[in-house]
Amino acid sequence: MGLKSGLDMAPYQASLDWIDRQQKAMVRQVEAWSCVNSGSHNLPGLADMGAKVTEAFSALGGNFESIALPPSSHVTPSGDLEPLPLGPVYRFQKRPDAKRRVLLTGHLDTVFAKDSPFQVPRWLDDTLLNGPGVADMKGGLIVMLHALLAVERSGLADDLGWEVLISSDEEIGSIGSAAILTERAPHAHIGLTYEPALADGTLAGARKGSGNFSIVVRGRAAHAGRAFHEGRNAVVALAEVIAALDGLNGQREGVTVNPAVISGGAAPNIVPDMAVLRVNARVKTHEDARWVEQALEEIRTRISSREGYDLMVHGGFNRPPKPISGANQALFDVVARCGDALGLKVAYQATGGCCEGNNLAAAGLPNVDTLGVRGGKIHSSDEFVLVDSFAERAKLSAVIMLGFAQGHFDQALMQEGA
Repeated sequence: MGLKSGLDMAPYQASLDWIDRQQKAMVRQVEAWSCVNSGSHNLPGLADMGAKVTEAFSALGGNFESIALPPSSHVTPSGDLEPLPLGPVYRFQKRPDAKRRVLLTGHLDTVFAKDSPFQVPRWLDDTLLNGPGVADMKGGLIVMLHALLAVERSGLADDLGWEVLISSDEEIGSIGSAAILTERAPHAHIGLTYEPALADGTLAGARKGSGNFSIVVRGRAAHAGRAFHEGRNAVVALAEVIAALDGLNGQREGVTVNPAVISGGAAPNIVPDMAVLRVNARVKTHEDARWVEQALEEIRTRISSREGYDLMVHGGFNRPPKPISGANQALFDVVARCGDALGLKVAYQATGGCCEGNNLAAAGLPNVDTLGVRGGKIHSSDEFVLVDSFAERAKLSAVIMLGFAQGHFDQALMQEGA
């Protein structure tokens, strides 16, 4: 049947029943994976997690490669640039020349450092599991894996080519993997990303873009008593910068600028000659991003024009905004219809958060980016997953891919250019 008249689920039922039988195994797997610290900067932990993911995804067959990323750079608290090593991207691919192709993306890094006190999962009750990465997004990787396993078992995937990209740097902005996302996006027709859905199953719609900036102000040190006026106080100049950045809030709808982390100075009796500020900006449009960048340049010029001062801005907008194009809305509608076929209500809401889906959309690939487990309180030690959502969400992705493979969505998607 076509999309408008509903999906005939009979050809998929054996695959969906198989997913239901994997529910307990999926929960055991997320418990085990949650015990592996894979903070974005913990390279040994990322390697351990990468080995586990590679072993699990090897059951799909196809081709595999580990793509090493060159080091990025990082502004230290002393204002210097130093290399920042990154973990690799893990790539799995099957039937790359198929008539219909899907790109699935996810990440194995978490926001929890190797010295974080939050290291192991625990049960809150029979339905809620609390633990690092259980929702964001080791749970999502498990949903992706089992959906693909079900597709491969179905005997209906001959016309479906799929590619999986699993990064190690998503939680720090995909600073290395973004280029690979951009390069691979044009080779697919649709994208599926496995960030967690909200606890009630709501998915993300439009997303804001995000930029991270490190601002380094250098002045001139001097004795705070004997030669105060010979100094050029970098901390005072930075305070002016912070006020100017905070003043941008409210000037354009949907634009927020958050001066977040500061460092500088050495001792109270020394005029500080260096100060560093780390800033995040969120924007709804590319024009908003240019406006923020222009404001930063005006601040840089104003401070640097003063005798004895220099201001440098590092960073940029690494996550483009994700407005909802016609092609993306068509894909959203397809996913909602797949949910209907399973008895799941699929709704979307705009969010200020961002993810790999932003990068895929900017590269022209319509995508749905919250197809992982249902959960909440991510990026905190209260992160949880609703364990019943493992089979539920894996079945949703399996139906999306199987329906797509069989051409049921061609008319709905292709008329919008997806």
